[in-house]
Amino acid sequence: MQKQIKLHNREVAYTLKRSKRAKRMRLTVYCTGDFVVTVPNSLKSNTIDQYLIQKSRWVLEKIDFFEGLKKNQPKAYEDMDSDTLKQKALELVEEKVKRFNRKFGFKFNKVAIKDQKTCWGSCSKKKNLNFNWRIVLLPDHLADYIVIHELCHLKEFSHSRRYWNLLASVLPNYKELVHELKSKGLMLN
Repeated sequence: MQKQIKLHNREVAYTLKRSKRAKRMRLTVYCTGDFVVTVPNSLKSNTIDQYLIQKSRWVLEKIDFFEGLKKNQPKAYEDMDSDTLKQKALELVEEKVKRFNRKFGFKFNKVAIKDQKTCWGSCSKKKNLNFNWRIVLLPDHLADYIVIHELCHLKEFSHSRRYWNLLASVLPNYKELVHELKSKGLMLN
């Protein structure tokens, strides 16, 4: 159900999803800019509105970030269709994987570009590396982090202490990069 709410003098559109499986309210701002609020079936509308007002700063920051990505994409990418952007992302990622994997020497199967809504990248148990095409719109240091993050999963599949130690051996400032990415939007997996 499409809804509207005023947050800090801005009209914000969102999709309200009621779910019998939901135990609590969940707010999601996708990289497309879509804002979805998932709530338990029994939750009253005024409770939803109060919560959105309480979390308004977070919501607006996420919406503004994704709008900024669209507006601030490199001029060279402005007129490109999604297929061309995905191709550019693949070229960028393949170059970075090749460069950074010289240090590790990890074996992997393939690199793919996807239209992921909630993460920047992933590594499958089959050793396939997947990346969100929007990586091409990020600053270079954040794209580097995402590629290195996924490469490290080839050796340590979970986010264990060994995984973070491996990542820190290459990127000692990884915590700052994680914070920067989280403050900007998509979750890391």
